[in-house]
Amino acid sequence: MSDGPSMTLRPLTAADRAEALAAEQELAPEHFQFLPDRRENEPWPDFVARIRSQEHGEGLTPGYVPATFLVAEVDGRLIGRVSIRHELNDVLRRFGGHIGYGVRPEWRRHGYATDLLRRALAACARMGIDPALVTCDDDNTASIGVIENCAGVLHDRGAGPDGGIVRRYWMPTTIWPA
Repeated sequence: MSDGPSMTLRPLTAADRAEALAAEQELAPEHFQFLPDRRENEPWPDFVARIRSQEHGEGLTPGYVPATFLVAEVDGRLIGRVSIRHELNDVLRRFGGHIGYGVRPEWRRHGYATDLLRRALAACARMGIDPALVTCDDDNTASIGVIENCAGVLHDRGAGPDGGIVRRYWMPTTIWPA
């Protein structure tokens, strides 16, 4: 668990616009999309509705699978997010896995990423996904630590989409409290 204030996971809402866009800008230099598949000039309410409908497999962009998108909130601030993909396609088997998560820089090193991943793994268990595949870049020591701290077992390393090396971990989901 985190050593800071309690974290809540919840769906993205229309009221999150400013905070979510700020998170997107903060994480862009790291090539991390806080708001996956957000289209330029798409009205915010339309984006929120589309993200919510993707959980049910509706309105999917080609190559996407049904996914649950949740934001992590602490003291009224969005500190991170998680995408839980309900199934894997060929690309996700190699690079993305079942779970994609990120924490804004200001909130790192307080245990929130570990808490976020554990909660996502528990959600996978409720969806019948066990084990779950989680990937990270080979040079991302922080994510490697989080994944291994959550019982991730390294399956292999392989070429990533940008030429780097990607680690693929299989993770048990049923060991985390629901």
